[in-house]
Amino acid sequence: MEVEDIFSDFPILETERLLLRKVSLGDIHDIYAYGSNEEVSKYVTWDTHQSLKETLEFVEYIISRYESNYLAPWAIEMKEMQQMVGTIDFVSWDTHQHIAEIGYVIAQEYWGKGIVTEAVKEVIDFGFNCMDLERIQAKCIVENIGSARVMEKAGMMFEGVLRKTVYNKGKHWDVKIYSILREEFAAQY
Repeated sequence: MEVEDIFSDFPILETERLLLRKVSLGDIHDIYAYGSNEEVSKYVTWDTHQSLKETLEFVEYIISRYESNYLAPWAIEMKEMQQMVGTIDFVSWDTHQHIAEIGYVIAQEYWGKGIVTEAVKEVIDFGFNCMDLERIQAKCIVENIGSARVMEKAGMMFEGVLRKTVYNKGKHWDVKIYSILREEFAAQY
């Protein structure tokens, strides 16, 4: 199985509260709203958005990935409000090893409401049932307690700390790694 096999027709996923869909040019203001928040960008690999132009360039990059059938993020949309509040994606996928890694970000006003956990569970389900994955992992900077809780609530197991494995924003960071295996997912759900 190859990336194009799954993402040439970008899948739309749905949960009780969420629609996971393509990011569009209409999402620029929503992305800028959280992307320009220094608390949101504190522990992610990208820099705080300084202008709508930066956000537009980011969205255009994502759209080019859709057009090239590459891995690209889902917009996390709150169905009730029809508002985009974050993104989630497979940041990497080793098709030969059947392993992928999830990454996500959400607007600060939606922290602690179970939204990312709901999205992560849906993407994990998709990964095991549609992408033939054996292992799905995710990482977070040790200080990012909220992200670690998301992984735990999504059924992922803490594996350890990778010491100073990420150089970002002028310093080296220790990173927690979590994973879930196909058989663990099957037993949970």
